[in-house]
Amino acid sequence: MIEATELTKRYGDRTAVDRLSFTVRPGRVTGFLGPNGAGKSTTMRLILGLDSASAGRVTVDGKAYGDLPRPLRAVGSLLDAKGVHGGRSAYHHLAGLAASNGIPRRRVEEVLDLVGLPVATARKRTKGFSLGMGQRLGIAAALIGDPEVLILDEPVNGLDTEGIRLVRELMKSLAAEGRTVFLSSHLMSEMELTADHLIVIGQGRLLADTTMRDFIETNSRAHTLVRSPEPEKLRALLAAAGAGVRLDARGGWRVDGPDAATIGDLARDHGIAVHELTPAHSSLEEVYTTLSQSSVEYRAYRAEDRTHSASRKETVR
Repeated sequence: MIEATELTKRYGDRTAVDRLSFTVRPGRVTGFLGPNGAGKSTTMRLILGLDSASAGRVTVDGKAYGDLPRPLRAVGSLLDAKGVHGGRSAYHHLAGLAASNGIPRRRVEEVLDLVGLPVATARKRTKGFSLGMGQRLGIAAALIGDPEVLILDEPVNGLDTEGIRLVRELMKSLAAEGRTVFLSSHLMSEMELTADHLIVIGQGRLLADTTMRDFIETNSRAHTLVRSPEPEKLRALLAAAGAGVRLDARGGWRVDGPDAATIGDLARDHGIAVHELTPAHSSLEEVYTTLSQSSVEYRAYRAEDRTHSASRKETVR
């Protein structure tokens, strides 16, 4: 497993990782979340010995990465899919990695098959690879040593729907074999489908370390999805009763406040047909966005924020 204890990294007067402690356990997919600038990439580099900690420590199976005798057999990683010489073929890139750690060459074709990269394609120079093909090659490189621990940064970046599904199923199957899988992604919908456990950081500090289910249920607001053949009439009725009503991305109304039974009774009493009443919780994206809001380093203003700001300036004038 991966274990960080009071892990800290400073660059001059800036603290990128601040006394971070967590454990990534085998047998499950652990998602690593945080806004841009939160310290995720720095943390992964510290795990892999690419940066030195200012304080604290991080180990893989009880050892610092630099002390592992055959690191590719213990830890597979993907931090930058573009870190491949463009003049080499994908096949020879993987063969070189295998030779450097005493791994049989037959493993090259095995990992190419695992990531869905045909051998004929792998014989071509990587400079002609698309982003998605580069990602598949990066994941294949991470798997070359058949490691017990996987650390992947944005593994589905640039992949099409089929590729994303392939990686999701691969990560789940590797975790089911008892391996430790630690991955970061900004695709919240995909993380919700893939990860069993979450570690969330903001400004280098730990915000949450819990199961996916508990993270969503603890931090989300319950609501009800409602569909009716008389949507505007129902919206006005619910709003008059004090409910929060807004459009749901899937159609229908998302209602905050009254529960499903109360909404159903209210609609019946006013002769409004209802075709769906589904109690629901917030999505991972909604919960994560709310929780990490105060830790966002790079923030974009919404159109209404800019309009409001302009109005205030005009008032001051």
